[in-house]
Amino acid sequence: MKGQPITLYEREKIELHVRAHDSLRDVAKMLHRDHSVIVRELQRNTCRDGTYRAMKAQEYADKRKSKKRKRKLETDEELKRHVLDQLLTEELSPEQISGRIKKRLEPRMIGKGISHETIYQFIYEGQGRFLGLYQHLRRGHKKRQRRYARKHRGNQPISFITPIKYRPEEINERKEFGHFESDTTICENKGEAVSVQYERTIQLAHLTKVADKGADETEGALRDLAESLPVKSITFDRGSEGGHHWKLRLNYGIDTYHCDPYSSWQKGGVENLNGLIRQYLPRGTDLSKISHHQIYVIQEKLNNRPRKGLGYRTPNECLQELKARGVVHC
Repeated sequence: MKGQPITLYEREKIELHVRAHDSLRDVAKMLHRDHSVIVRELQRNTCRDGTYRAMKAQEYADKRKSKKRKRKLETDEELKRHVLDQLLTEELSPEQISGRIKKRLEPRMIGKGISHETIYQFIYEGQGRFLGLYQHLRRGHKKRQRRYARKHRGNQPISFITPIKYRPEEINERKEFGHFESDTTICENKGEAVSVQYERTIQLAHLTKVADKGADETEGALRDLAESLPVKSITFDRGSEGGHHWKLRLNYGIDTYHCDPYSSWQKGGVENLNGLIRQYLPRGTDLSKISHHQIYVIQEKLNNRPRKGLGYRTPNECLQELKARGVVHC
């Protein structure tokens, strides 16, 4: 019964035993409730004449529930319009919307503030639930989800790997441009896929449509990346698509590292990016009908989104800064 509101049936039982002057601890034990719950019920819902009556207590509780404070987005129309515009038109996440307001990057919203949790509650529990706003979130889950089941795969061993524990500390600290994480996004269990790379310092996304998630196709996508941007290292999981990593070492001098088995969270940046891609390419998407140009458009939409870790600047803005300083030549 933990966390459940007291029912009218329980209130009738409480009234009966209170009239009989029974111990409140005995009443709590009989109802399988904590003693403090019964004490609080009597304190809050006892009548003015000092008697406890079940029907009156239920009336008090219902009235109190109906007066529950409204959420901020249900009382501030200007803020609500701004949040809906950013969510529906600009395709920003609740955290990005909240962050830009707090950083005073939205002039119209100066003097206002809202947390990302309040926006999520509006979407899932408030008026947004009836508007279907969850469909405009990155993953589009109808219900809020906290954890995901771990996927077990029986991949063949990969040769010449360097475990991630040997990755230099300067890469872990995200202070130098050119260190990427790589993965593959699939929409169906067979056919075409999207090879995904994520730069750890400025969170830049690089997407390439490939014929399958095999090692040959992934190698081709990574060669294209290495020829367009300075790549110093790539971190893979133990998936078979990273099987040709050693060729990148030989041909481009790129250091390669691999996560521990069943530990994809060790390259969390690209894993999060895969989730963002799902907004545009849900699992049921037929990638054979998606062109290379459409994949590029998705890539640039992601790279033009403000990121919390960048002070709500965008990856493309950060890339232009690096080019202007001569750090990146491409």
